[in-house]
Amino acid sequence: MTAVDTQAPQVPPVTVRPAAGRAVTWLAVCQMRRGAGIVILLVAGMSAMVAITYASTVGDALDAAALAALAENPAIRTLFGEPVALNTSGGFTVWRTGTVLAVLVGVWGLLTATRITRGEEDAGRWDLLLAGRIPLTTIVIRHVTTVVAAVLLAGLATAGALIAAGTPPVGAALHGAGVALVGVFFAAAGTVAAQIVPARSAATGAAAALLGAGLLIRMIGDGIDALGWLRWLSPFGLMALSRPYDTNRVLPLVVLALAASALLATIPATTGHRDIRGGWLAPRTGRAPRLALLGSIPVFAVRRLLRPLAGWTAGIGAYYLLIGLLAVSMTDFLADNAQFADLAAQAGFAGLGSVEGYAAAMFGLLAIPVGIFTAVRIAATAADETDRRLTLLYAQPVTRLRLLATEAAVTASGAVILTANAGLATWAGATAVGAPLHLDAALAGAVNVVPVAVLCLGAAIFALGWLPRAVALIGALPAAGGFLLQVIVDSTGAPHWVSQLSPFAHLASVPDVPPDWAGIAGMVGIATVVTIIGAHGYQHRDLRD
Repeated sequence: MTAVDTQAPQVPPVTVRPAAGRAVTWLAVCQMRRGAGIVILLVAGMSAMVAITYASTVGDALDAAALAALAENPAIRTLFGEPVALNTSGGFTVWRTGTVLAVLVGVWGLLTATRITRGEEDAGRWDLLLAGRIPLTTIVIRHVTTVVAAVLLAGLATAGALIAAGTPPVGAALHGAGVALVGVFFAAAGTVAAQIVPARSAATGAAAALLGAGLLIRMIGDGIDALGWLRWLSPFGLMALSRPYDTNRVLPLVVLALAASALLATIPATTGHRDIRGGWLAPRTGRAPRLALLGSIPVFAVRRLLRPLAGWTAGIGAYYLLIGLLAVSMTDFLADNAQFADLAAQAGFAGLGSVEGYAAAMFGLLAIPVGIFTAVRIAATAADETDRRLTLLYAQPVTRLRLLATEAAVTASGAVILTANAGLATWAGATAVGAPLHLDAALAGAVNVVPVAVLCLGAAIFALGWLPRAVALIGALPAAGGFLLQVIVDSTGAPHWVSQLSPFAHLASVPDVPPDWAGIAGMVGIATVVTIIGAHGYQHRDLRD
């Protein structure tokens, strides 16, 4: 017999039709266009508002001596960044809103990147796409490209708003580029984390930890002259080193662009060599089962809360420990510089001249992360429902209302723990530097913001019942949106009734003054009503799949 050599058939290379690629891109645009539009409006509106109102709010109040004192104070530099070109509307706008807007764009970028990549893949909504001729790498790259385009538009909108407000174009362009590059960096970081870690929550947590570390490094570098070089290791520090409206340095932004590009360049490699719904860090197999906290519905809810609560506790605790350590420096500075105390009062932070007033103002900001925490936890419940991780629970003889009530109670308890942790951390820091802040006063000031968190919890439950795809956004509105409304009112002199729409208008400056019990009762009452409406919708709607 004659042996016949057979050759394996040649497999033609996979080609992606342009129409299919455009369809994937349009899918990504549809998934993020609402959030992108909101972020673009916020960054442009905030920048323009502060720049336009500069003359009426600051004007000639900042003389050379005052600016020198401000620049030399380590507490000011640590909390708000290095004061640069405050005698111009553009420089003051960058100092007051630059870090806030960069954090906003960065957080949105990483959350959106993990949601529309790893979140969609884990939920099984990419199965039909991946069954065709479009490879996973192409889908991920097209999705992250849309996020990058959105944050670049946010930077362009920031620069355009500042130019329209009359600031010099070079400084506006540099600041807009900094905001955009921070967003690109964290969008890329979130996408890379989503390829390495086989779970959306873990990927989001890793990227968020990177963002928090970058912000902390920027604060240390600004506050301690000897460690100023640390700012070159942080996206926020590099953005600050560009010094818009002052020296207008391009090199720090070039470094930031290279770092973001390096992260984007790793995405094809990390995506092309993993299984669907898998990751480079695969979970261990063969380990002993972990049966702790699985005995009932309430303890299972506690188990699901412990790991994220630990991360939030560490981050908030570290920040408020720093707040306590800076108490003496900040209050002494404002006591010696009356014009800055007046400017702080116009911005909604009255009473910073005393330690208790300073603590009260800083505790007011605590409502934002704690409120977002409650919204994120209810959003995790919605995601677990969609991803069918709660299917066995729903199959048990347990009502949906009981499941929801348990989750809400455990989340509210976590919010109280976060506020108490912030109070303890502030007291510990203040005690270390000899500031006169008692433990009971610190705890009272921190826990005073719980009603805002309860409002966020109620709003998130309302969304869970009626708009389950927007739980995190709607849940965060009372805290993040309320604070933004307060800043706008304080900066523009809007009518008094407008300010009353913000929950922060009904929070007293505890421990500097007694609590506003009427305002607390009103917020709790509104939260109760929206919670009942949301629970009704949750009980009667179909489960998501």
